[in-house]
Amino acid sequence: MEKIAFRMFLHPGRAAEYRRRHDALWPELAALLRESGISDYSIYLDEQHHVLFAVLRRRAGHAMDALPQHPVMRRWWAHMSDLMRTHPDGSPVVEPLPQMFHLD
Repeated sequence: MEKIAFRMFLHPGRAAEYRRRHDALWPELAALLRESGISDYSIYLDEQHHVLFAVLRRRAGHAMDALPQHPVMRRWWAHMSDLMRTHPDGSPVVEPLPQMFHLD
C-alpha cells in the first residue's frame, strides 16, 4: 500500500456544505473509489486558510489515474464545483504534498 497526501482549496464560507455533501457520499462513488484501489481516505480542513488536506492509501496496481474519465467521478466534480477551486474541466485543483516525516 502506498499512502499519498494532497491539498485542495475550499471557497470561504462553504465548509458546512462541503461536509454535508460528503456525509451523503454517493454509494456509487464510494464503490468506484474502492474498486480503483483506494482505501483509508480522509479529508481534513484548515479552517483559517480554507485548505482541504487529504490523505489516502492506494494498493499496488491501483486504477486511480483512470478516475477522471469515469462518469461518476465527473458527476461528483460537477456536484462539488461550486464549493472549491476547480480547473476548467471541473476537476478540483489538487496539489500533491511530499511526505516529510512518518512514525509508525
